[in-house]
Amino acid sequence: MLIKTTHMKKTRIAIIPFLFSFYMMVGSCQAQTKVDNAWTPEKARQWFETKEWTNGLTLKAYESLNIQEFAKQYHKNKAYWDKAFLYLKNTKLDTITPGKYYLDGQNVYISVTDGYTKDFEATKWEAHQKYIDIQYVIKGKEKMGMAPLSKATESVAFDNNKDVGFYTVADADAKFYLAEPGIFLIFFPKEAHRPSIKTDGCDSDKKIVIKIKAD
Repeated sequence: MLIKTTHMKKTRIAIIPFLFSFYMMVGSCQAQTKVDNAWTPEKARQWFETKEWTNGLTLKAYESLNIQEFAKQYHKNKAYWDKAFLYLKNTKLDTITPGKYYLDGQNVYISVTDGYTKDFEATKWEAHQKYIDIQYVIKGKEKMGMAPLSKATESVAFDNNKDVGFYTVADADAKFYLAEPGIFLIFFPKEAHRPSIKTDGCDSDKKIVIKIKAD
């Protein structure tokens, strides 16, 4: 009987840390859910229009921006977004040499390209899971497509190492925007996008893509 009682006590002691971790995890998830639910479309719009997130950046966000998702992601990783917007504000973008640059290790990094855009048929619908894209055309212009990922059909299996998958999207589910200096676009993980499309009268551009780690 003594052996059995001792064994039961040891079992209870071993379970306590597990239960503590479990309840902490549940509590954290519930707290995060409350934070997400707090960002109603109206509250997100009110916050967005304060422009506090710009840190003085004069560039404008395109009308396609999912403001509610932006509010959620910004407040989860404010430091990442602030670094991105301050970089756009304080850097002479037209002088940047094409290449890859890191603002915060793998959390926030930049890709700069300068070259030809593509015929529509040569571009692809793509989406990411780990990162959010801020895409800004520094000079020139191009078209960019956007569609809900829920409406897209995977055409090439998602590559976790490269954080990219390719898709097909029906014409009815796609919207296209003209990307040019002064306006940036943001693509979240639940949004498929189709960049680098050639426009009439312009077949090249210089572009910066800022990759921000998604929550």
